[in-house]
Amino acid sequence: MKSGKGIWEYEREMGNVPMMTAEQYIESLRLQKKEVYFMGEKVENVVDHPAMRPHINSASVTYEIANDPVHGQVASAVSHLTGRKINRWTHIPQNQEDLVNKAKMLRVAGQITGTCFQRCVGMDALITLYSITWEMDQKLGTDYHDRFKAFLIETQDKDLMTDGAMTDPKGDRSKRPSQQHDPDLYVRVVEKREHGIVVRGAKMHQTGAINSHQILVMPGMGMAADEQDYAVSFAVPADAQGIIYVFGRQVNDSRKWEGEIDQGNPKYGVVGGEALIIFEDVFVPWERVFMLGETEFTGPLVDRFASYHRQNYGACKSGNLDVLIGATTAVVDMHGIAKAGHVRDKLSEMAHLVETMYSGALACSYHCSSLSCGTAFVDPVLANTSKFNTARYYPEVTRLAQDLAGGFPATLPSEKELDNPRVSDYILKYYKTGENADPLDRIKMGRLIENMTGSTPIIECMHGAGSPQAQRVVIQRSIDWLGKRKLAEKIISSGEQES
Repeated sequence: MKSGKGIWEYEREMGNVPMMTAEQYIESLRLQKKEVYFMGEKVENVVDHPAMRPHINSASVTYEIANDPVHGQVASAVSHLTGRKINRWTHIPQNQEDLVNKAKMLRVAGQITGTCFQRCVGMDALITLYSITWEMDQKLGTDYHDRFKAFLIETQDKDLMTDGAMTDPKGDRSKRPSQQHDPDLYVRVVEKREHGIVVRGAKMHQTGAINSHQILVMPGMGMAADEQDYAVSFAVPADAQGIIYVFGRQVNDSRKWEGEIDQGNPKYGVVGGEALIIFEDVFVPWERVFMLGETEFTGPLVDRFASYHRQNYGACKSGNLDVLIGATTAVVDMHGIAKAGHVRDKLSEMAHLVETMYSGALACSYHCSSLSCGTAFVDPVLANTSKFNTARYYPEVTRLAQDLAGGFPATLPSEKELDNPRVSDYILKYYKTGENADPLDRIKMGRLIENMTGSTPIIECMHGAGSPQAQRVVIQRSIDWLGKRKLAEKIISSGEQES
């Protein structure tokens, strides 16, 4: 297989069956020839690397549930383009039911993994570009939408995992992309050729990038009229020539190659396995270019994508926190305090906050509209409110979990001591809390709580899909402030009329 093509040449053993299994997804990654670096070294095999395999396992759940007889109803769909059954992570929502099932699917995946499963950004990029390319063609007479439909059908039929790449390094935030000291701080077009374009720059914080099949790049902000080189959207195979990945570190990530218990979540890891993607003069053929200089559409693209992506957080994070509540419930039971009034109150508060987060994801899905191309669109104010609440409530739920669990998750000895004949019996003796309590289970639950309440998940929840200030901006500019004031004025004036 030639480097730079990878999954585009990959033919699944199941022939015409449109959805991969989890196992097929994992094996498909072995066919890629990505250039990946971690801890100062080149990684030749991302699939079996201990720092990366948990994130791959987590993403594989998106394939698992699509084929599952129980969850398949919400995790799969029928393509409106081909009529074939596809993975919902490649589907363009056509109605309210599709948006609601999207939210339900995210909560299920969150409950199974207890962490990020990495396909949301790519899914929302597909949805957004489907409508934006249609609108560009309608106004400008371009052929972006036909290009994108061909790309989308291939993505659906091959069940490819897409990394949606939006966040640029940004440089000095007080300056526009064209004003930066280094023009490459936002992805840009550096050359136009007969058969395509050449792009340069980087995208940061890219969840699941090292285990995606393809990269779908979008502009990271609304561009000014003179910033046409930065108004670019395109897709490339994840192992295309010139793409370099630098895998990021996470708190306690060295535990991944030191054992299992101390990881807390050994199968699925922490958050999404983010990477810096460097585009070192990457060639993109014309058929994979979906925007090229149309600056007036960059703002609507970013806003629309943000609404779809912010819908997700109230759903996926509520699924993750279902796991945390379960771990916390298990620990307080082991500690013999489950019946205490303050414990029941705090557990109820945790559940209340989680369901409030989820209700926001459902509300913006139910209160949807239809775009001119026929795609269902979430209510943007409710979607941004849902993400804002999630960024606020998630840390509070983790704080309550730490409160109820006590201090032992932060001071647990290494799991290697369980194999130390001098102290292992003492560890099991002194971490046993009751006659019927298993000290090893207590240690494992403590590590899971530590894993889920550490700094990395909280930072990701705060800043993923845009920092809280971004949601404030959308809400501030979207609310009809004058209309609300008129409601109050009408009430007080009606009282005066009656008197």
